[in-house]
Amino acid sequence: MTADTSKPDTPVARSSTRGMIGQGFYNAHSRPQLEASLAVLPFLDRAIEDLRGQARSDTVTLADFGCSEGRNSILIMHHAIQKLQGGHTGAVHTVHSDLPTNDFTELLRGLRPNGVSVFGEANVYSSIVGGSMYDQLLPPDSVDLAMTFNAIAFFSKRPCPDLPGYILPNGPSRIRKNGIVTAEERAKFAKQADLDLTDFLLARADELRGGGHVLVQVFGVRDGAATTDGLYDLLNDAVCHFVETGYISADTYRRYYQPIYLRNEEELVSPVISGGNPASKLFELVESTSYEVAIDFVTEYQRSGDVQAYAKAYVAFFRAFTEAVLRAALPADGNREQLIKDIYKKAEHLLMIRPELYPPRYLAVAMLLKRKPKTS
Repeated sequence: MTADTSKPDTPVARSSTRGMIGQGFYNAHSRPQLEASLAVLPFLDRAIEDLRGQARSDTVTLADFGCSEGRNSILIMHHAIQKLQGGHTGAVHTVHSDLPTNDFTELLRGLRPNGVSVFGEANVYSSIVGGSMYDQLLPPDSVDLAMTFNAIAFFSKRPCPDLPGYILPNGPSRIRKNGIVTAEERAKFAKQADLDLTDFLLARADELRGGGHVLVQVFGVRDGAATTDGLYDLLNDAVCHFVETGYISADTYRRYYQPIYLRNEEELVSPVISGGNPASKLFELVESTSYEVAIDFVTEYQRSGDVQAYAKAYVAFFRAFTEAVLRAALPADGNREQLIKDIYKKAEHLLMIRPELYPPRYLAVAMLLKRKPKTS
């Protein structure tokens, strides 16, 4: 390999990433995300119970924003449809939405295996909508329940051109301390996260019928710890190895950061409970929570002690949602694909040597909102 010299890729409009790894990779390595989503099914059930109580005979529309390859989205929708049964006699429309650059192939296959709906009901219809979740994507007054799981962490745009001290706005963990993000830098990212969440809610407010619900769940921060602790320390160490050896320039490292912000529960509900935010006039907060879920590959490692298998599973997990951003940050030359492979292989190597330096956790926050009645 030679040192990089060319320019990085152009980002997607109204998005700071091109999406997750496709070709089934994200589906295969997103079990922790599913577990975090399943943990808030009581919120979903509460919204569905409200819908059932209306005893409507028209079409009920359920929309998931940030569906990726669809395995997790389909499972959540299947649960919602089952809960609807008995209290709803009309059709159900499931909407699965993600960026236009998302790989929808697995989702398309998953929605209609063998030519029939995966949901097993003749009156269930599904559609796919490409677009940014920060824009209105569906007609006014057409949605009964909008959901997003994990995707709201990604910025609509990069609020800063660079982040020189670390690869993540929240900064490194207290264990590694292998970088620095200043208070001023973090404040800029926190502001962008708040603006993005507000845009998301305003877009959903137009799409929702009066009395409809929004369920927002995302990996986050609690008690000074974050889901990113460990895994971004590991990715940062791997990237820095190639900076030190000259394969990645200092300027490239300075510009590269993962465009996500991890909120705590207070930050998540802030747009709705803050009187100065337009979203507070449109939604009421039903309930919110912060919680932690077990990670499958961590549990298996604790059982087996197989550090090699642990390293492969751990790195594949975060590669699924970090590779697209890393690829876009690296110069688009003939060395890029090999360099990406080498970075994640280096991460596996570092983890096998010192697994105690990179302990992963999955912390999350969630809220259920109800659309206030609409006035004519």
